[in-house]
Amino acid sequence: MSDHYEASVIPSWLTPDPTAWSGSDRGFADNATYPPLDSLPSLPPLLVNPWDVVLCSSGTLIACENALVVLVIWQNPALRAPMFLLIGSLALADLLAGLGLVLHFTFAYLLRSDAAQLLTVGLVVASFSASVFSLLAITIDRYLSLYYALTYNSERTAAFTYTMLVLLWALSLCLGILPVTGVNCLAEESTCSVVRPLTRNNVAVLSVSFLLLFGLMLQLYVQICKIVMRHAHQIALQHHFLSASPHYVTTRKGVSTLAIILGTFAACWMPFTVYSLVADYTYPPLYTYATLVPATYNSVINPVIYAFRNQEIQKALWLVCCGCVPASVAHRARTPSDV
Repeated sequence: MSDHYEASVIPSWLTPDPTAWSGSDRGFADNATYPPLDSLPSLPPLLVNPWDVVLCSSGTLIACENALVVLVIWQNPALRAPMFLLIGSLALADLLAGLGLVLHFTFAYLLRSDAAQLLTVGLVVASFSASVFSLLAITIDRYLSLYYALTYNSERTAAFTYTMLVLLWALSLCLGILPVTGVNCLAEESTCSVVRPLTRNNVAVLSVSFLLLFGLMLQLYVQICKIVMRHAHQIALQHHFLSASPHYVTTRKGVSTLAIILGTFAACWMPFTVYSLVADYTYPPLYTYATLVPATYNSVINPVIYAFRNQEIQKALWLVCCGCVPASVAHRARTPSDV
Protein backbone atom coordinates (compact mmCIF):
# COMPACT_ATOMS: atom_id res chain seq x y z
CA MET A 1 0.00 0.00 0.00
CA SER A 2 2.88 2.37 0.66
CA ASP A 3 3.75 2.58 -3.00
CA HIS A 4 0.29 3.89 -3.75
CA TYR A 5 0.57 6.52 -1.04
CA GLU A 6 3.79 7.92 -2.43
CA ALA A 7 2.44 8.69 -5.89
CA SER A 8 0.54 11.97 -5.99
CA VAL A 9 0.42 12.18 -9.76
CA ILE A 10 -0.55 9.16 -11.84
CA PRO A 11 -0.95 9.51 -15.60
CA SER A 12 -4.46 8.60 -16.64
CA TRP A 13 -3.41 7.17 -20.00
CA LEU A 14 -1.17 4.62 -18.27
CA THR A 15 -3.45 3.44 -15.46
CA PRO A 16 -7.18 2.79 -15.52
CA ASP A 17 -7.90 5.34 -12.77
CA PRO A 18 -5.56 8.24 -11.92
CA THR A 19 -6.83 8.57 -8.36
CA ALA A 20 -7.41 4.91 -7.62
CA TRP A 21 -5.60 3.01 -4.90
CA SER A 22 -6.23 -0.51 -3.73
CA GLY A 23 -4.42 -3.73 -2.92
CA SER A 24 -5.72 -5.43 -6.04
CA ASP A 25 -3.20 -6.68 -8.57
CA ARG A 26 -5.29 -5.20 -11.35
CA GLY A 27 -4.95 -1.71 -9.98
CA PHE A 28 -8.69 -0.93 -10.18
CA ALA A 29 -10.27 1.20 -7.51
CA ASP A 30 -12.83 -0.82 -5.57
CA ASN A 31 -15.21 1.03 -3.29
CA ALA A 32 -15.67 -2.12 -1.23
CA THR A 33 -11.98 -2.17 -0.21
CA TYR A 34 -11.76 1.46 0.90
CA PRO A 35 -10.93 1.62 4.64
CA PRO A 36 -12.68 4.18 6.85
CA LEU A 37 -11.52 7.73 6.19
CA ASP A 38 -10.46 8.27 9.79
CA SER A 39 -8.08 5.30 9.58
CA LEU A 40 -6.15 6.63 6.59
CA PRO A 41 -2.71 8.14 7.16
CA SER A 42 -2.13 11.68 6.02
CA LEU A 43 -1.51 11.73 2.27
CA PRO A 44 -0.05 14.38 -0.03
CA PRO A 45 -2.75 16.12 -2.08
CA LEU A 46 -3.65 14.38 -5.30
CA LEU A 47 -2.55 16.41 -8.30
CA VAL A 48 -3.72 16.38 -11.88
CA ASN A 49 -1.10 15.23 -14.33
CA PRO A 50 -0.14 18.36 -16.34
CA TRP A 51 0.22 16.27 -19.49
CA ASP A 52 -3.42 15.25 -19.16
CA VAL A 53 -4.34 18.92 -18.83
CA VAL A 54 -2.45 19.60 -22.07
CA LEU A 55 -4.32 16.77 -23.82
CA CYS A 56 -7.65 18.03 -22.48
CA SER A 57 -6.84 21.58 -23.61
CA SER A 58 -5.84 20.29 -27.05
CA GLY A 59 -9.09 18.34 -27.21
CA THR A 60 -11.10 21.45 -26.39
CA LEU A 61 -9.36 23.46 -29.11
CA ILE A 62 -9.74 20.62 -31.61
CA ALA A 63 -13.45 20.25 -30.86
CA CYS A 64 -14.22 23.98 -31.14
CA GLU A 65 -12.19 24.47 -34.30
CA ASN A 66 -13.61 21.51 -36.17
CA ALA A 67 -17.16 22.10 -34.93
CA LEU A 68 -17.05 25.39 -36.84
CA VAL A 69 -16.04 23.58 -40.04
CA VAL A 70 -18.74 20.92 -39.62
CA LEU A 71 -21.36 23.60 -38.96
CA VAL A 72 -20.41 25.63 -42.04
CA ILE A 73 -20.44 22.61 -44.35
CA TRP A 74 -23.67 21.26 -42.86
CA GLN A 75 -25.58 24.54 -43.20
CA ASN A 76 -24.35 25.49 -46.66
CA PRO A 77 -26.12 23.54 -49.45
CA ALA A 78 -23.49 24.74 -51.93
CA LEU A 79 -20.84 22.68 -50.14
CA ARG A 80 -22.05 19.25 -51.23
CA ALA A 81 -19.36 18.38 -53.77
CA PRO A 82 -17.28 15.24 -53.07
CA MET A 83 -14.32 17.38 -51.97
CA PHE A 84 -16.38 19.12 -49.27
CA LEU A 85 -17.91 15.85 -48.08
CA LEU A 86 -14.41 14.51 -47.48
CA ILE A 87 -13.35 17.71 -45.72
CA GLY A 88 -16.51 17.41 -43.61
CA SER A 89 -15.61 13.81 -42.77
CA LEU A 90 -12.15 14.93 -41.68
CA ALA A 91 -13.59 17.73 -39.54
CA LEU A 92 -16.17 15.40 -37.97
CA ALA A 93 -13.48 12.83 -37.13
CA ASP A 94 -11.27 15.48 -35.54
CA LEU A 95 -14.28 16.91 -33.67
CA LEU A 96 -15.04 13.49 -32.16
CA ALA A 97 -11.35 13.01 -31.33
CA GLY A 98 -11.31 16.30 -29.45
CA LEU A 99 -14.46 15.37 -27.56
CA GLY A 100 -12.92 11.98 -26.77
CA LEU A 101 -9.86 13.62 -25.20
CA VAL A 102 -12.04 15.88 -23.05
CA LEU A 103 -14.35 13.03 -21.99
CA HIS A 104 -11.38 10.80 -21.14
CA PHE A 105 -10.00 13.50 -18.86
CA THR A 106 -13.42 13.91 -17.24
CA PHE A 107 -13.94 10.20 -16.62
CA ALA A 108 -10.37 9.69 -15.43
CA TYR A 109 -10.24 12.49 -12.86
CA LEU A 110 -13.83 13.34 -11.98
CA LEU A 111 -16.14 10.36 -12.47
CA ARG A 112 -13.50 7.66 -12.04
CA SER A 113 -15.33 5.13 -14.19
CA ASP A 114 -13.14 2.38 -15.61
CA ALA A 115 -15.75 1.22 -18.13
CA ALA A 116 -16.28 4.79 -19.31
CA GLN A 117 -12.53 5.23 -19.75
CA LEU A 118 -12.42 2.14 -21.96
CA LEU A 119 -15.19 3.59 -24.10
CA THR A 120 -13.54 7.02 -24.35
CA VAL A 121 -10.21 5.50 -25.37
CA GLY A 122 -12.12 3.55 -28.00
CA LEU A 123 -13.74 6.78 -29.18
CA VAL A 124 -10.33 8.47 -29.42
CA VAL A 125 -8.82 5.54 -31.37
CA ALA A 126 -11.79 5.37 -33.76
CA SER A 127 -11.84 9.14 -34.29
CA PHE A 128 -8.14 9.56 -34.96
CA SER A 129 -8.28 6.52 -37.26
CA ALA A 130 -11.16 8.15 -39.16
CA SER A 131 -9.13 11.37 -39.33
CA VAL A 132 -6.14 9.60 -40.89
CA PHE A 133 -8.37 7.63 -43.27
CA SER A 134 -10.13 10.87 -44.28
CA LEU A 135 -6.76 12.42 -45.09
CA LEU A 136 -6.05 9.44 -47.33
CA ALA A 137 -9.48 9.80 -48.96
CA ILE A 138 -8.82 13.50 -49.62
CA THR A 139 -5.48 12.59 -51.19
CA ILE A 140 -7.16 10.00 -53.43
CA ASP A 141 -9.84 12.52 -54.40
CA ARG A 142 -7.23 15.14 -55.34
CA TYR A 143 -5.32 12.62 -57.41
CA LEU A 144 -8.45 11.53 -59.29
CA SER A 145 -9.54 15.13 -59.86
CA LEU A 146 -6.28 15.74 -61.71
CA TYR A 147 -5.88 12.39 -63.43
CA TYR A 148 -9.52 12.29 -64.64
CA ALA A 149 -10.05 16.04 -64.94
CA LEU A 150 -12.65 15.83 -67.72
CA THR A 151 -14.91 13.26 -66.05
CA TYR A 152 -14.26 14.13 -62.40
CA ASN A 153 -17.57 15.97 -61.82
CA SER A 154 -19.74 13.00 -62.75
CA GLU A 155 -22.22 11.00 -60.72
CA ARG A 156 -19.73 8.15 -60.66
CA THR A 157 -17.33 10.33 -58.65
CA ALA A 158 -20.04 11.08 -56.09
CA ALA A 159 -20.85 7.38 -55.72
CA PHE A 160 -17.15 6.57 -55.27
CA THR A 161 -16.88 9.28 -52.60
CA TYR A 162 -19.82 7.90 -50.63
CA THR A 163 -18.29 4.43 -50.86
CA MET A 164 -14.99 5.71 -49.48
CA LEU A 165 -16.79 7.44 -46.61
CA VAL A 166 -18.71 4.32 -45.65
CA LEU A 167 -15.61 2.14 -45.78
CA LEU A 168 -13.35 4.51 -43.85
CA TRP A 169 -15.84 5.02 -41.03
CA ALA A 170 -16.65 1.29 -40.82
CA LEU A 171 -12.95 0.42 -40.60
CA SER A 172 -12.38 3.17 -38.03
CA LEU A 173 -15.19 1.84 -35.84
CA CYS A 174 -13.61 -1.62 -36.01
CA LEU A 175 -10.29 -0.19 -34.84
CA GLY A 176 -12.13 1.65 -32.07
CA ILE A 177 -13.09 -1.72 -30.56
CA LEU A 178 -9.41 -2.54 -29.89
CA PRO A 179 -9.23 -0.82 -26.46
CA VAL A 180 -12.17 -2.90 -25.21
CA THR A 181 -10.52 -6.11 -26.39
CA GLY A 182 -7.34 -5.03 -24.62
CA VAL A 183 -8.94 -4.92 -21.18
CA ASN A 184 -7.01 -8.06 -20.27
CA CYS A 185 -3.78 -6.07 -20.21
CA LEU A 186 -5.05 -4.40 -17.06
CA ALA A 187 -4.80 -7.77 -15.34
CA GLU A 188 -1.54 -8.77 -17.02
CA GLU A 189 0.62 -5.69 -17.24
CA SER A 190 3.31 -7.32 -19.36
CA THR A 191 0.93 -7.40 -22.34
CA CYS A 192 0.19 -3.66 -22.16
CA SER A 193 1.55 -1.12 -24.60
CA VAL A 194 2.66 2.42 -23.84
CA VAL A 195 -1.01 3.45 -23.92
CA ARG A 196 -3.37 1.46 -21.74
CA PRO A 197 -5.70 -0.36 -22.23
CA LEU A 198 -4.22 -1.03 -25.66
CA THR A 199 -2.10 -4.17 -25.81
CA ARG A 200 1.15 -4.28 -27.74
CA ASN A 201 -0.60 -6.24 -30.49
CA ASN A 202 -3.32 -3.58 -30.70
CA VAL A 203 -0.75 -0.82 -31.04
CA ALA A 204 1.22 -2.83 -33.60
CA VAL A 205 -1.92 -3.10 -35.76
CA LEU A 206 -2.54 0.65 -35.52
CA SER A 207 1.09 1.60 -36.14
CA VAL A 208 1.59 -0.70 -39.12
CA SER A 209 -1.70 0.53 -40.60
CA PHE A 210 -0.53 4.11 -40.24
CA LEU A 211 2.81 3.38 -41.92
CA LEU A 212 1.03 1.71 -44.84
CA LEU A 213 -1.37 4.64 -45.21
CA PHE A 214 1.50 7.11 -45.04
CA GLY A 215 3.37 5.22 -47.75
CA LEU A 216 0.27 5.25 -49.97
CA MET A 217 -0.27 8.97 -49.39
CA LEU A 218 3.37 9.65 -50.20
CA GLN A 219 3.06 7.77 -53.49
CA LEU A 220 -0.15 9.59 -54.42
CA TYR A 221 1.34 13.01 -53.65
CA VAL A 222 4.36 12.19 -55.80
CA GLN A 223 2.01 11.35 -58.66
CA ILE A 224 0.04 14.57 -58.03
CA CYS A 225 3.23 16.61 -58.19
CA LYS A 226 4.19 14.97 -61.49
CA ILE A 227 0.77 15.73 -63.01
CA VAL A 228 0.75 19.33 -61.79
CA MET A 229 4.29 19.99 -63.00
CA ARG A 230 3.57 18.40 -66.37
CA HIS A 231 0.50 20.59 -66.87
CA ALA A 232 2.44 23.67 -65.80
CA HIS A 233 5.24 22.84 -68.20
CA GLN A 234 2.85 22.45 -71.12
CA ILE A 235 1.16 25.78 -70.38
CA ALA A 236 4.50 27.51 -69.89
CA LEU A 237 5.80 26.27 -73.24
CA GLN A 238 2.81 27.86 -74.91
CA HIS A 239 3.87 31.18 -73.42
CA HIS A 240 7.54 30.58 -74.39
CA PHE A 241 8.69 31.73 -70.96
CA LEU A 242 9.02 28.73 -68.70
CA SER A 243 10.61 30.33 -65.63
CA ALA A 244 8.64 33.58 -65.86
CA SER A 245 5.22 32.07 -66.40
CA PRO A 246 2.85 33.06 -63.57
CA HIS A 247 1.18 29.69 -63.81
CA TYR A 248 4.55 27.99 -63.37
CA VAL A 249 5.26 30.09 -60.27
CA THR A 250 1.91 29.25 -58.68
CA THR A 251 2.37 25.61 -59.57
CA ARG A 252 5.64 25.57 -57.68
CA LYS A 253 3.73 27.01 -54.74
CA GLY A 254 1.22 24.20 -55.13
CA VAL A 255 3.95 21.57 -54.99
CA SER A 256 5.38 23.30 -51.91
CA THR A 257 1.93 23.19 -50.33
CA LEU A 258 1.73 19.44 -50.92
CA ALA A 259 5.13 19.01 -49.30
CA ILE A 260 3.98 21.04 -46.29
CA ILE A 261 0.80 18.95 -45.99
CA LEU A 262 2.65 15.64 -46.06
CA GLY A 263 5.50 16.91 -43.90
CA THR A 264 3.11 18.20 -41.24
CA PHE A 265 1.23 14.91 -41.20
CA ALA A 266 4.45 12.92 -40.80
CA ALA A 267 5.90 15.27 -38.16
CA CYS A 268 2.76 14.95 -36.03
CA TRP A 269 2.15 11.21 -36.22
CA MET A 270 5.48 9.54 -37.02
CA PRO A 271 7.14 10.00 -33.58
CA PHE A 272 4.24 8.38 -31.74
CA THR A 273 3.92 5.61 -34.34
CA VAL A 274 7.58 4.63 -34.20
CA TYR A 275 7.74 4.94 -30.41
CA SER A 276 4.66 2.73 -30.00
CA LEU A 277 6.33 0.00 -32.03
CA VAL A 278 9.63 -0.05 -30.13
CA ALA A 279 8.50 0.78 -26.57
CA ASP A 280 6.54 -1.13 -23.93
CA TYR A 281 4.90 -0.47 -20.59
CA THR A 282 8.28 -0.26 -18.80
CA TYR A 283 9.26 2.95 -20.62
CA PRO A 284 8.86 6.27 -18.74
CA PRO A 285 5.40 7.82 -19.13
CA LEU A 286 7.02 11.10 -20.17
CA TYR A 287 8.00 9.62 -23.53
CA THR A 288 4.44 8.53 -24.24
CA TYR A 289 3.00 11.97 -23.57
CA ALA A 290 5.81 13.73 -25.44
CA THR A 291 4.95 11.79 -28.61
CA LEU A 292 1.16 11.60 -28.10
CA VAL A 293 0.60 15.35 -27.69
CA PRO A 294 2.15 16.29 -31.10
CA ALA A 295 -0.07 13.64 -32.73
CA THR A 296 -3.15 15.47 -31.46
CA TYR A 297 -1.85 18.73 -32.94
CA ASN A 298 -2.45 17.28 -36.40
CA SER A 299 -6.18 17.65 -35.74
CA VAL A 300 -5.58 21.29 -34.82
CA ILE A 301 -3.72 21.93 -38.07
CA ASN A 302 -6.10 19.99 -40.36
CA PRO A 303 -8.83 22.68 -40.50
CA VAL A 304 -6.23 25.33 -41.37
CA ILE A 305 -4.80 23.28 -44.23
CA TYR A 306 -7.92 21.66 -45.67
CA ALA A 307 -10.83 23.93 -44.73
CA PHE A 308 -9.95 27.51 -43.88
CA ARG A 309 -7.71 27.87 -46.96
CA ASN A 310 -10.55 26.83 -49.28
CA GLN A 311 -12.15 29.77 -51.07
CA GLU A 312 -15.73 28.45 -50.84
CA ILE A 313 -15.43 27.66 -47.15
CA GLN A 314 -13.87 31.08 -46.56
CA LYS A 315 -16.91 32.70 -48.16
CA ALA A 316 -19.26 30.63 -46.03
CA LEU A 317 -17.33 31.54 -42.87
CA TRP A 318 -17.48 35.25 -43.70
CA LEU A 319 -21.22 34.97 -44.27
CA VAL A 320 -21.73 33.18 -40.96
CA CYS A 321 -19.52 35.53 -38.94
CA CYS A 322 -20.08 38.89 -40.62
CA GLY A 323 -22.95 38.48 -43.04
CA CYS A 324 -20.81 39.62 -45.98
CA VAL A 325 -17.89 38.47 -48.11
CA PRO A 326 -14.85 40.74 -48.64
CA ALA A 327 -14.06 41.50 -52.26
CA SER A 328 -10.55 40.07 -51.85
CA VAL A 329 -12.07 36.69 -50.98
CA ALA A 330 -14.98 36.78 -53.42
CA HIS A 331 -12.83 37.49 -56.49
CA ARG A 332 -9.72 35.48 -55.65
CA ALA A 333 -8.94 33.04 -58.44
CA ARG A 334 -8.19 29.43 -57.62
CA THR A 335 -4.55 28.51 -58.22
CA PRO A 336 -2.56 25.29 -58.15
CA SER A 337 -1.37 26.25 -54.68
CA ASP A 338 -4.89 25.45 -53.48
CA VAL A 339 -4.59 21.75 -54.28
